[in-house]
Amino acid sequence: MQQDLNAKAWADALKLYRWLCTFVGAAPREHHEWWLDVGAIIRLETRDPRGWASIDPYEGEDERREDPLFPWLEAPSTPADAERCRGLVKELPRSSVRSLLVLLGAPPHADLYLLPEWAERRPEMERRADVILSRFPDGTRFYTNLGWKGDQPDFTKQSSRSQNPFSQCDWDAGLIAVNDDEVAVFWNFQSL
Repeated sequence: MQQDLNAKAWADALKLYRWLCTFVGAAPREHHEWWLDVGAIIRLETRDPRGWASIDPYEGEDERREDPLFPWLEAPSTPADAERCRGLVKELPRSSVRSLLVLLGAPPHADLYLLPEWAERRPEMERRADVILSRFPDGTRFYTNLGWKGDQPDFTKQSSRSQNPFSQCDWDAGLIAVNDDEVAVFWNFQSL
């Protein structure tokens, strides 16, 4: 794990998502029901508590001007919303988070292990994913809308992934990190 995580290292790590339509936002944990913090991140009502970089691929786009939530279907703001969203995700073991962060930096439905450039790209993608993961201490809980096989999935090796949609796009995949201090949302959107 990276011990000297700072704003510059975080911004460099987020380059994992530079060629994709990926949203990254973090916020202070302000509610016992952390889905309300997720909703605040989605509605862009809060910013990274450390003042570090975030990514909003739809900032300034026509779709966002027409629909302030675009591309999200909803932003949880009530206990009923939280309950509905809770049914769309499963908790993911920490041991699988790095591979999911890497997957979110790849084209949708990509079987990473089959890509010709995978062997060359993998070390740098995993290094950046490790930096991102280092922000979240032991005890952080992780959730995703993707389905998987096995108890400790490696998303870089699984070729078939179901998903529960959170967006208006054809495909979306995400990760939510929750601890006592912060909540973070990483979400990849694709219209096929």
